[in-house]
Amino acid sequence: MSYLDNVRVFVRVVELGTLSAAGRDQRVTPAVASNRIKELERHLGVRLFNRTTRKLSPTEHGRVFYEGAVKIIEAVNEAEAAIADLSRNPKGSLRITAPLGIGRRLIASGIPEFHDKYPDIEVRVRLSDHNVDILAEGVDVAFKLGVLEDSNLRMRGILNCERVLCASPAYLARRGTPKTADALIADKHDCLLLRYPGSKEYYWTLVTAEGVRKFEVAGPYDSDDGDVLTQWALEGRGIINKPLFEVKAHLAEGRLVEILKDSPPASVQLAAIYPHKRFQDPKVRLMIDFMAERCQRLIGRLLGEDIDDGKAELVEANDGK
Repeated sequence: MSYLDNVRVFVRVVELGTLSAAGRDQRVTPAVASNRIKELERHLGVRLFNRTTRKLSPTEHGRVFYEGAVKIIEAVNEAEAAIADLSRNPKGSLRITAPLGIGRRLIASGIPEFHDKYPDIEVRVRLSDHNVDILAEGVDVAFKLGVLEDSNLRMRGILNCERVLCASPAYLARRGTPKTADALIADKHDCLLLRYPGSKEYYWTLVTAEGVRKFEVAGPYDSDDGDVLTQWALEGRGIINKPLFEVKAHLAEGRLVEILKDSPPASVQLAAIYPHKRFQDPKVRLMIDFMAERCQRLIGRLLGEDIDDGKAELVEANDGK
């Protein structure tokens, strides 16, 4: 077994907490991951983990070795990236993540085309509306709708996305159309929320005549899948807060109706989020450039408009330091 492969598995076991999770991450079985840890322990002559039935936690020796091991892996990755950049032949693997909605519509569908252009780059895609810990889970690039909240990450803006509130004609006929933003709460409208552990969407931020305000709306049920919320809205179950490009077709065909046009939700930015050092890797730059152009083009098509570089706001934001 490669010593470096053993070190890679060790690092991911520390970060993910279990052999099975680290094995999935490194695409090996839990048995192979276990053997690699045992081989590393034999080589070092120390025990690296305290083992329980549910989780592995590093020993003092393990914690010390982890600090050095991370630097080794980063150095090897940077060296490989430098060689790939010089040879103009990027290779290796990329871990990317995106929310379910934009992941299905914009990101995952573009991976085969990306691979056709760069056949030596292996792409691992994870789609989830849950909050993904980019650093802990070893993600290279996360495409998301939102703001940068972790100063250990960097962001490249791709597009400012208009959001709308909408509901089905059946719901509005049954419950009435709210005339003001305050009516969402006063009339106890059924607002369909995206919720999961760590979710921030326990309120809606609307741009009213009085300025930007937060409304603690509520509804009878919620989901951790944004597409489920859209389906519920189509079935007349409540009001949703969605990027316009996701619901434009439903609005155009009358299946959903936009409400509170004078108090719309605050727009949200579609962006690529990545750890500081990852952008030195040409694979990361290629992926972000490819998906930025693709997202602008496809969203423009969904909205029935051309999106140029100025409107797209393709700018790189620093980490606030």
